[in-house]
Amino acid sequence: MEMVLLTALGVGGATVIGAAIGFIFKNLSHKFSDIVLSFAAGVMLAAAIVGLVLPSLEYGGDWGILVTVVGIFAGALCLNLADKLVPHLHKLMGQEIEEHRNANLNKVLLFVFAIAIHNLPEGIAAGVGFGSGDTAQALIIAGGIALQNIPEGMVIIGPMLAAGISKKRTFVAALATGLVEVVGTLIGYFAVSISQAILPFALAFAGGTMLYVISDEMIPETHAHGSERAATYALLVGFCFMLVMDFFLG
Repeated sequence: MEMVLLTALGVGGATVIGAAIGFIFKNLSHKFSDIVLSFAAGVMLAAAIVGLVLPSLEYGGDWGILVTVVGIFAGALCLNLADKLVPHLHKLMGQEIEEHRNANLNKVLLFVFAIAIHNLPEGIAAGVGFGSGDTAQALIIAGGIALQNIPEGMVIIGPMLAAGISKKRTFVAALATGLVEVVGTLIGYFAVSISQAILPFALAFAGGTMLYVISDEMIPETHAHGSERAATYALLVGFCFMLVMDFFLG
């Protein structure tokens, strides 16, 4: 339990670390954040497959393939519904939210709220990873999510400050989005701890949410600023890094 709690704090704290970087380096290039985000996408892609989808098939027994497929689509549809209600990162970044001088307070607050809402299932994915009993895999899954949270925390800062929100409140808002992920991690962990029967579905559901985030949010964001080639190789490096870690730790 202590490991889960520390992991939850680490996953949520990554957003705060990103926010702190955003305060210190307000003019970091998109290329830098795109490379970090692409590397995280590669780690998350491998983690989703190796750490969540394949174990779901393994624990699902005779109905494993059906449970896994349904779980993946359920996770993706859950985030798709959230996107309909509250558009996330790249959808809002393409609007006035990126034009700091003309930033609208309501849009900025919607932007922060969207990140908080989407952090919940990402946290659940980190927590569910511990349900399989493979701590090494769970930590790598959580690490990939944490890596994604760093550039996400960085991009919160500029629009909020430009909208006239004080530094203190800006930091508190970033902290709140991180706390949502902590809550999600604990929910995911306790859900599979209470009933191992839901483990195959929960693993697939978490894998589906991660695959959705990678395809719908991370990759489009990293290809939006002319860094496609660097981002692609960074994703491959992240993917292979995860495979190497799985090979030696598995």
